[in-house]
Amino acid sequence: MTLPMPLRPLIAAALLGAVLAGIALVPAPQAAGKDDAPAPRPALTVTVAKPQMQSLRVSLQANGNIMAWQEASIGAEIGGLRLEEVRVNVGDAVKAGQVLATFAAETVRADIAQARAALAEAEASAAEARANAERAISLKASGALSESQIHQYVTGGQTAQARVESARASLAAQELRLKFTQVRAPDSGIISSRTATVGAVVSPGTELFRMIRKGRLEWRAEVTSAEVGRIHVGDSAAIVAASGERLQGKVRTIGPTVDPQTRNTLVYVDLPGAGAAGSSAKAGMFARGEFQLGSAQAMTVPQQAVVMREAFNYVFVVGPDNRVAQRKVQTGRRDGDRVEILEGLSPDARIAVRGAGFLTDGDLVSIVDTPAPAATPATAITR
Repeated sequence: MTLPMPLRPLIAAALLGAVLAGIALVPAPQAAGKDDAPAPRPALTVTVAKPQMQSLRVSLQANGNIMAWQEASIGAEIGGLRLEEVRVNVGDAVKAGQVLATFAAETVRADIAQARAALAEAEASAAEARANAERAISLKASGALSESQIHQYVTGGQTAQARVESARASLAAQELRLKFTQVRAPDSGIISSRTATVGAVVSPGTELFRMIRKGRLEWRAEVTSAEVGRIHVGDSAAIVAASGERLQGKVRTIGPTVDPQTRNTLVYVDLPGAGAAGSSAKAGMFARGEFQLGSAQAMTVPQQAVVMREAFNYVFVVGPDNRVAQRKVQTGRRDGDRVEILEGLSPDARIAVRGAGFLTDGDLVSIVDTPAPAATPATAITR
């Protein structure tokens, strides 16, 4: 149906009013405010701590060998005799003067008997010569003997007495040979080697045993010429032998020369108790240790706070906004669960401790208090 021309403007105006009214009824969208944005979430929950100043021991590490303090070579002082008995073996502890081995002494005893007979014969001849000399001197006033004859008798008496002394010395030598048929320890110690064999006939000077005097061992540490000046006689040293045994010693002396090949100096450390029964430390064993040179103040942090990445050490400093910044640090000595920081960290910095190994530079963290250590239960004492 065709609307009359006068009605068309009225209908169009009504439709436009309806559209505008509908638009007015639709609520306008609100602008998003800054305070309504979602807050960033922390990457991890950590504990924090500040560096602490504490006294740390100053030490110098070195390597070296455990050696005998002194070795004694025990040899045969008599030759041409058969070794009859060996009374000790390697590892035996001996005392000074103890018999270690014996040689067959029959030949020596026969020589002693012969020397005694020769001495008795010489003494008899000397007694006769003295009597003749005394008679000759008594006849000197009577003129029955000439001066030359008297002189001959006196000289004969003196010669006979000299033969007595010679025979007596021969007897003493044979008795000394008999003494040498018993090989005795020159000092207390531990037998470290044995070459004596029963039935062997050895020559004088042949080594039969080798002994560690007093059973004492020492650590011969190799120290560079640049560091040896820090060590002094009497300084303490803690040594760990290759067997795992821990030993305590003191510096006895410092070598007077430097090896031109290695540029190292030997430092001799006494090891009381090493080498005794029950000790696993042996001469010739390698050992590492450290010299205790006193103590000094140092800035330390918990070991858990130090993170190693790509062969470098880092800590994470927590800022005021709880974001962490990775800092490269240089570490030094360690004492229990504390690590010395030489550079790269200020004394008033807050660093992440627990959870530091999982952080990256710029992470937002949540901080919690360090849990208090659990109370140690009381130990019941049984009487």
